[in-house]
Amino acid sequence: MPKTEMLINCVPGEECRIAIVTDGKLEELYREQTSVTSHVSNIYAGRVVNVEPAIQAAFVDFGLERNGFLHISDLHPRYFPGKDGQDSEQVGKKTPHRDRPPIQNCLRRGQEVVVQILKEGIGTKGPTLTSYLSIPGRYLVMMPFMERLGVSRKIDDDEARRQARTILNELNPPKDFGFIIRTAGIDRTKTDLKRDLGYLLRLWKIIEQRRASQDRVSELYAESDLVIRTIRDIFSSSIDRIVVDDESAARRARDYLDIASPRATSTVFLYTDPIPLFHRYDIEQQIDQINQRVVPLPSGGSLVFDQTEALVAIDVNSGKMRNNTDAETTAFKTDEEAADEICRQLRLRDLGGVIIMDLIDMRATRHRRAIEQRFRQNLKNDRARTKVLSISQLGILEMTRQRMRPSLEESLTIDCAHCEGAGTVKSPDTVVREVIRRLTMVMQHEKVARIEVTISPDVAFHLLNRKRAEVVHLEQKHGKPVMVRVNQSGTIDFIELAAFDPQGRAVDPSRVKNPGEPAMLAVEKLRREPDASPAGTEEDQIPAGEDQTEGSGEQTKPPRRRRRRGGRRRKSSTQKAQSGAEAPTDAGAVASKDHGTEESPATSDASDKSQSPTTNPTRSRRRRCSGSGKKSASANAPASPDSKAEPSKQGESAPAGRGYRNTVVGSKAAAKASPTG
Repeated sequence: MPKTEMLINCVPGEECRIAIVTDGKLEELYREQTSVTSHVSNIYAGRVVNVEPAIQAAFVDFGLERNGFLHISDLHPRYFPGKDGQDSEQVGKKTPHRDRPPIQNCLRRGQEVVVQILKEGIGTKGPTLTSYLSIPGRYLVMMPFMERLGVSRKIDDDEARRQARTILNELNPPKDFGFIIRTAGIDRTKTDLKRDLGYLLRLWKIIEQRRASQDRVSELYAESDLVIRTIRDIFSSSIDRIVVDDESAARRARDYLDIASPRATSTVFLYTDPIPLFHRYDIEQQIDQINQRVVPLPSGGSLVFDQTEALVAIDVNSGKMRNNTDAETTAFKTDEEAADEICRQLRLRDLGGVIIMDLIDMRATRHRRAIEQRFRQNLKNDRARTKVLSISQLGILEMTRQRMRPSLEESLTIDCAHCEGAGTVKSPDTVVREVIRRLTMVMQHEKVARIEVTISPDVAFHLLNRKRAEVVHLEQKHGKPVMVRVNQSGTIDFIELAAFDPQGRAVDPSRVKNPGEPAMLAVEKLRREPDASPAGTEEDQIPAGEDQTEGSGEQTKPPRRRRRRGGRRRKSSTQKAQSGAEAPTDAGAVASKDHGTEESPATSDASDKSQSPTTNPTRSRRRRCSGSGKKSASANAPASPDSKAEPSKQGESAPAGRGYRNTVVGSKAAAKASPTG
């Protein structure tokens, strides 16, 4: 059977810490500093200072620094209009919100109300108040102006609930008072419950007397200190012993148990060992782990906690868990460990609000239902009210947990002076660029004659070494010197810029207006000017429409043809003549001149066709047509000894189609087609 102990570390005048340990493992931790006293469950006589119909709430002054927030849903029906102030409700059955009158019809400014603090103020928000009063005892909870008797919801056994309600009815509690039997009251005798009932009734009489004797805002009831409060709410028969390291706290614990549970006085022990109590039980190391963002799991996985003002996000990672044979089992085992550890961390860290858990995806429905049931079972030991939803299709489990006080992290820590709680700061390079931008802006003002900038050492190192040239350029351009100072105690993004006029008087750059309209240039004027274009090309210098034939006596180059997409750049006729690759324009004339024969009709016909616009020899093609295989008439003429190849005429034009034109076969093709003798 597991051994459970309550360890109380009390330093008078400073703080008190109480740990619930099961087999050496920290399960619950309660901490209270003397400088930060908890006001939860205290009862006050307050006065309404403002009523806000827009949010159906009122703000109540009850004696603390900030006013409390009282919503219409927490307003008792005895404050409703037309009531005599003594109307009551049944325990567990509050009037629905839709049946409540508007709060402006219930409360007015200056009206006195008796309120109780539900939870402490968080951030800029004030405490949350309620007019439904509840005073806890050891076994019972008394609720004035309520009716009916009830049993704690944490008790699942129907027979135990029925028996406890029967015993409570036999006590004949007074009217206009509701009572709830706590978990510690189960299996208690009638005498124990009657003793607790009498204590609560005497306490209420004291509260009524204080209220009648005071006509101003005041405190009517204050909760006990952390030691008594924790023993009253937590101590049960499952706790084997209570170990206290302070003699005064040990006496108070014993005196309270003498009244509340006389049989349990022998369980209180005073710790006298010189080693600190929490170090002796290895609790300090576990407390340090509570403040960490990443919490390891037993099998190698981990949990990552990220907290905001109203939401907590928890990410589950499998990490190094490799003990299973398939991914589904690994996900299920990891989520099982995460369910146990998350519920424990929620109690230790005292996290509240909306909680989102990103579990590892599980395909099996039975695995999802098992994890949900494991969460609900673990949360039964939590004193705060919780509500768990089903796992969504994205593997997200959502739940809510009652927030009664600031979390442990908020009570133990303060925001970082450098990052102000963000967790990150600007890099030195980023701050340097910001300094240069601000210097550039300040130098534009005419009143500024010199500038002094104060920055952190890291930023000054980057500015005076890597960005020295830019600073010098700004000084030379505007004629205004810049002095750099170093602030050793400031944050890395600290920038303080001071400007002075020629007389040495300080100038506030933020109050100097920008001079006139901003200077701008139309985008059209940024286009390329005519003299900037590459005007050295010859075709741009030739007037349009000028005749450029070979017969014209002018030594001008032919116009530059546009290169077609995907093809080679064509050679001009002059380039072809120089390379020897151009065919003569009159093949028949060349043949008759060399051999002394007359032109044949076929040769003349070939010459005419070769000079037609369709078969211009100057337009050579990369892609040559296959032709029909017929030989031209000039192909039968004898080869000229002075020419390397005889020009030939294509017998038929290339087949019409995409990418083909009527062209003349080049000189190399003509040489291959001519007979060798």
